[in-house]
Amino acid sequence: IEYIRSYYYNKLEYTRFSSSVGKFVGFTEYGVRNAEYWNKDASYLSAMKAAKEVYCLNHVQSKYDNV
Repeated sequence: IEYIRSYYYNKLEYTRFSSSVGKFVGFTEYGVRNAEYWNKDASYLSAMKAAKEVYCLNHVQSKYDNV
């Protein structure tokens, strides 16, 4: 299971957090600056890593039980 949080502007993805990578990755000049800033913030990075457990791991069983 992978948690992905993407940021878009005008249908263009400029930054993405992936739980498998464990950090933000920028795809545009603006996105790279955002990724560098967010990757330096240890508390925000920890919160994003914890989001996998909050949104994915706690709900995956309930989704499969209803199938």
